[in-house]
Amino acid sequence: MVSISHETPEKTASRLESIIQRSRLTLFDEPYAFEEFPLAHFPNRANVEALAMVRDEHVWSQLVKSNDASMELFAVWRFHFPADADNSGFVGWLAARLKASFGTGVFVVCGQNSADGGIYDYWGCPWALRDDVFSEVKRLVSPR
Repeated sequence: MVSISHETPEKTASRLESIIQRSRLTLFDEPYAFEEFPLAHFPNRANVEALAMVRDEHVWSQLVKSNDASMELFAVWRFHFPADADNSGFVGWLAARLKASFGTGVFVVCGQNSADGGIYDYWGCPWALRDDVFSEVKRLVSPR
């Protein structure tokens, strides 16, 4: 469900702090990278272990485990949200917090699982920041 909310920035922050505490967090232990291949090579090059696949008009890009130092490696985590959660604004809210705390941008790939709350997000940041970012995300998820 994609919600529409009209509220003050303070109300938004309070709502999203509550939502993150009600979310289910999964942290992935290994580094991931985006592997690209031409559209014409689908489905043969599709990796069934990929966490996500997206495409534009030229290439498929799949998020796969990688230890290849020549690629940009990412730490990855996922949020599943409760079915009734108004998580509108969540991506911007958390991305801004991580940017302010660690100087990093993030990527987010969203999916839908109707049997498990609906929308879920895969997040990534540079592998070098894994420990710090994971600690912060775990802190935000923990009830206060």
